[in-house]
Amino acid sequence: MQMETSFAYIDENYQQIIYEMEEAKAKYRRPSDAITLMAVTKTVAPEAVNHAIDCGVRVLGENRVQEYLSKKDFYAPQAQVHFIGHLQTNKVKYIIEDMALIHSVDSVHLAAEIDRYAARVQKTQNILIEVNVGGEASKSGVSPDRLEDLLLEVGQMPHIRVKGLMTIPPAEGNEKFLSKMQQLYLDISSKKMDNIDMEILSMGMSGDYAAAIRYGSTMVRIGTALFGVRTYL
Repeated sequence: MQMETSFAYIDENYQQIIYEMEEAKAKYRRPSDAITLMAVTKTVAPEAVNHAIDCGVRVLGENRVQEYLSKKDFYAPQAQVHFIGHLQTNKVKYIIEDMALIHSVDSVHLAAEIDRYAARVQKTQNILIEVNVGGEASKSGVSPDRLEDLLLEVGQMPHIRVKGLMTIPPAEGNEKFLSKMQQLYLDISSKKMDNIDMEILSMGMSGDYAAAIRYGSTMVRIGTALFGVRTYL
């Protein structure tokens, strides 16, 4: 009983997030649009993550390979796990069997390594291409003008399936970049490229998820707004 009480804030936060997501959807989107809430679990204890799963979360976002490996056996099995952090090629082999979706693919080199290890475990790995929509030197992601070339190359890889795009826009001028990303997503969708499905547009975090929903996001990545300000492990 004490454990449940200690995580009551997660229940409250979850209900508030769902309310604001539904409000944004009602204002800007069609009733039939599906928008997924991902719980970003970086530095969050497995007990808190499992409480969020009990609340209704069905997608977890992991940022760091080593942290994920230390926690994965404690997670409730109902939720999918996605990898959303920067992924080094030498770490692909540790997560390839577990990930429903890898969000942070931004180079042919990384995609080729994912394809190689996916073949070894006999799966087709779903991925998103990460786009550096603001051209920030501090962030990963392919530049918008290189996106189509990257998609054409990755689309040739037999053990990868591109399911959409991911971005973290600059904090300044946020809505301008969300709008730019939405247009990029729609442009790529219209091209009907081989082995490329534009099903997912992953953008929006704790501070901007309502705005991201306005600009077409189908998946928002929420950490602090759900779990509170976290201390590092």
